[in-house]
Amino acid sequence: MASKAIVLICDGMPDRRCSRLGGLTPLQAANPKSFGWVASKGECGLMDPISPGVPPGSDTAHLAILGYDPYKHYTGRGAFEALGAGIELGPNDVAFRCNFATASEDGTIVDRRAGRIPDEEAEVLSRSLDGIRLNRNSDVTVLFKHTVEHRGVLVLRCDGLSRLVSDVDPHKVGVRLLPSRPLVDSPAAKKTADALNEFVEVSRRVLMDHEINRRRALRGQPLANVVLPRGAGTLPKLEKVPDRFGVRAAAVAGGAVYKGLFKAAGFEVLDVKGATGTVDTDLEAKMRAAISAVSAYDIVFVHVKATDVVSHDKNPAKKVEVISRIDSAFSAVLSEVDLEDACIAVTSDHTTPSEVGEHTGDPVPLAVYSPGARYGTVERFDEISCALGTLGRIRGVEFMPTIMNCLGRVPMYGE
Repeated sequence: MASKAIVLICDGMPDRRCSRLGGLTPLQAANPKSFGWVASKGECGLMDPISPGVPPGSDTAHLAILGYDPYKHYTGRGAFEALGAGIELGPNDVAFRCNFATASEDGTIVDRRAGRIPDEEAEVLSRSLDGIRLNRNSDVTVLFKHTVEHRGVLVLRCDGLSRLVSDVDPHKVGVRLLPSRPLVDSPAAKKTADALNEFVEVSRRVLMDHEINRRRALRGQPLANVVLPRGAGTLPKLEKVPDRFGVRAAAVAGGAVYKGLFKAAGFEVLDVKGATGTVDTDLEAKMRAAISAVSAYDIVFVHVKATDVVSHDKNPAKKVEVISRIDSAFSAVLSEVDLEDACIAVTSDHTTPSEVGEHTGDPVPLAVYSPGARYGTVERFDEISCALGTLGRIRGVEFMPTIMNCLGRVPMYGE
């Protein structure tokens, strides 16, 4: 029985057959050797992060994978984004994930990413929005923090707020900003929607007059002249993984929402230089951090976002390349960790077909190696091969007990 575990989650890695890859999935085309070793020496199967046919969000999928039923525990994505950005949330705070975007004078969205504004410019713009004062809602404190690229986090802080408000972000270009509306008939929801709308109005004036945007205009670049808040969330009440299973848990991740999810679940999020949550993330640094961490922690999760990024960009060939890079970096885990005392798992949070560019409800492949694993005849790690494994088909909420069983950390049910 193992005493340590390393879990690799490659975001959006599973796919469908791609015409541009001769009818193969990117995983089949890449044929990753390190992942294949885990599949050939471990127990394989398929996992429905939520349930069959339901496309998961990254937030709800990770909640499930960490052992929480998202239908019971999900309270919106914004809170996880804020936690991951380093903002300590109070019980009455309402948080939103945000994009810097480009809008015309009448509020029509032209570019939801403001020309993929670079980190350094987005950071300066974010500082100009942090702490801005609202007039109609002067009792509401505004916190704003940049996370990565065009993304940021907004927190509204005041007693009597609610997460039950609609998005300002229309989620597509060519349409106008949406006014936030209360989703329930309550004073708290009405106040929150009004405060959010006022923030968008005030922040737009600040951004339009900002030196960063004057320079971008001179260079002919899209202006970052509006913020698109969405995904209102409050802090969920979760039983921490260390308390539930009696383990020391750590995580390596770059994106704010993933850091926040791990923090909310009681994981120590390790600070890894070069872990950016982008295609250019330092994969070797992430794997080195995980290898080092198993001496102090019982379970270490490693999250890699790059596979999902190229999937949303609809680039199957690039996805093959990214999978191969991750697999190459992951080989260090197999060569440097004591496999006689370790559980090694490879999976994903959801399927993002790279010719579709959106999350779908397809199951994800799963391979779990541990000493004495009851492995079968699977030799490769991909969507088809893993379906033939001994694990069968499980749900996301069953993943953590599966891993903890390898560590002998699941108490017997009954006598």
